[in-house]
Amino acid sequence: MIELLEAGPEAGADALGPTALLASIKASRSIENTEAARQLDLAARWADLHPPESIHTAATFAVAGCEHEEPIAGPGTPLVAEFCVAELGTVLGISSVSAKKLIGHALELRHRLPRLWAQVHAGRVSAWRARAVAEVTIHSAPALTVEAAAFVDAQVAAVAGKIGPAQLDRLVAETIKRYDLADADPAADPEDGYLHVDPRHVTIHDQDVHFAGTIRLEAEIDLADGLDLHQALAHNAAAQKALGSTEALDVRRAKALGDLARTQTALDLHDSDGGRVAGEERAGVSRPDLPAAREVVLHAHFDARFSDDSAVFGPTGRLEEGQRLVLLEQLMTWCADSRTEITIKPVVDLNQPKSAPGYDIPDRIRDHVIFRDRTCVFPFCSRPARGCDVDHVIEYDHDAEAEGRPQPGPTHTDNLAALCRFHHRLKTHSAWRYAMTAPGIFEWTTPHGHRYRRDRTGTTALDPPEPGPPRIPSPRR
Repeated sequence: MIELLEAGPEAGADALGPTALLASIKASRSIENTEAARQLDLAARWADLHPPESIHTAATFAVAGCEHEEPIAGPGTPLVAEFCVAELGTVLGISSVSAKKLIGHALELRHRLPRLWAQVHAGRVSAWRARAVAEVTIHSAPALTVEAAAFVDAQVAAVAGKIGPAQLDRLVAETIKRYDLADADPAADPEDGYLHVDPRHVTIHDQDVHFAGTIRLEAEIDLADGLDLHQALAHNAAAQKALGSTEALDVRRAKALGDLARTQTALDLHDSDGGRVAGEERAGVSRPDLPAAREVVLHAHFDARFSDDSAVFGPTGRLEEGQRLVLLEQLMTWCADSRTEITIKPVVDLNQPKSAPGYDIPDRIRDHVIFRDRTCVFPFCSRPARGCDVDHVIEYDHDAEAEGRPQPGPTHTDNLAALCRFHHRLKTHSAWRYAMTAPGIFEWTTPHGHRYRRDRTGTTALDPPEPGPPRIPSPRR
């Protein structure tokens, strides 16, 4: 029946039937895989053109929850100049972090997983599967040696990249044990020679905020701590139900975890002499002798209008943390959970420029820049502006006043922009240049002449560069 419909005259000469459509999609995916493999090769070549001058300028990854940074690929791969990743990222329309990952995966595959690299370019393994393997071998803890990575490469290549995440994790764990890479567990029996890789961690995915205002948390903790935590959550959830809560058990357990984060059990359920608080105080009545438990700072912005001498707020607003929408009712619920200090700041008129004498940036001007830019203004960067540096677009000349010259880079909102620390350093120490063409609108020029406009709606590529050698930057003061 399907074949008859496919061949029917009503389909038209140019229409594709089911069989032809599936064949076309398959061919399109093949082209996509071929181009993805080619991009990996070109990314590795780009890295070859940009070796660091010293190890201090090599590109690295910041590690969440740790005080150190990791190279973008494993031991045995060449180092890469820190700033070269930014231009590659903008050309591809991705962030600098994503460009780091692309280069790191390419180098990991080419130098430490050569069998898998060859299969990618032979079309037997898709690039995304190979990159998933490279991501695991790069960030293995402890780090895989060249020999250990070669073992993983041989095992994965033998199944033509069909290995899944669970099998890959088991393979890496076996490799760590086989090559004696882990530190011995002092609590283990010395007779069995068991090596222990400490898996304990707590990871809060604060960049992945659900529309309901929730985030995911995953952890691996000691067995005793886990049992204690389970007991504490169960007790708090039962107490909430006894006090009249009709919410589901999972919801009450989640709220109990928030109570623990605010030291709720240590503060709200005990009086100043260490005794238990009973009755209405346990139900949430404020205790003036106890400090505020909540120490989380959220920056929410709501539209408001005046009606009968009172302010009426809109039902939805914007939360700076996570760059997400937030409901006013939801925010009120958060604030009512415990003794929360709420600060309402005066409205900042973004249409009114602000300036200050000298180089230092007052808080009122910093807030203006944060509200206007919202994120780092570098192309395709999405780091929240509140955690960024505020940069003088045209450099402030510290010698101008003493030499009787006009200040070329004043501390003025029309000469200030939010830049994350990496892109601030990139602007200061490389050939990248940018200018503010209108309040909150920036035009960037890369070392090779590519141009981008960054505004509140995002990043737009402008006219392509003229053919020829890269532009040589003029010396900076």
